[in-house]
Amino acid sequence: MTNFHEVLFPVDIAFNSEGGPARKTEIVTLVSGREERNSPWAGSRRSYNAGYGVKSLADIEAVIAFFEARKGRLYGFRFRDPFDFKSCPLAADPAAGDQQIGTGDGATRSFQLTKTYASGGAVSIRTITKPVAGSVLAAVDGAAAAFTVDETSGIVVFDAPPPAGAVVTAGFLFDTPARFDTDQLRINLAAFRAGDIPSIPLIELLA
Repeated sequence: MTNFHEVLFPVDIAFNSEGGPARKTEIVTLVSGREERNSPWAGSRRSYNAGYGVKSLADIEAVIAFFEARKGRLYGFRFRDPFDFKSCPLAADPAAGDQQIGTGDGATRSFQLTKTYASGGAVSIRTITKPVAGSVLAAVDGAAAAFTVDETSGIVVFDAPPPAGAVVTAGFLFDTPARFDTDQLRINLAAFRAGDIPSIPLIELLA
């Protein structure tokens, strides 16, 4: 990923931010009143307003410094999504069996971290490219296996290729690659002291 800084947006501010996933759906209403629906996007794209996490003048100073160092929209960064940063439910701890990331064929050693969202028999699979350092656990058919992980791409490489038919799983913490969705920050201190929330828009960078 070009123009990307492997640095984390201030976590205390991120964990009080507002936002979540968005989809793009094109809807055509036919003469009969029925609809045809189609999505040009393969997955969702998350956006946030970090202004909800700004609680003090120190927070404002931290965001301004972070914004200047990223040169506005020019450089991406890691963002800890307060609602979705684990391979497991938020109340649990990651385990090696959380997510199936592939099936062995006896030759392949490299597997991309992914997270599956399932509901009502339908699933959506998200590519995870920014695992948190030291958080990744992996298993082959439920047994621990030696591996390394590229924390800038989310690719897990096993020392030995998993056997054919073996289920390859992983558990992890992860960040969302994001950037500022504006080239200017407009913060009014008088309004902030009166309780107004500054607008600090961020948007996910897709792999």
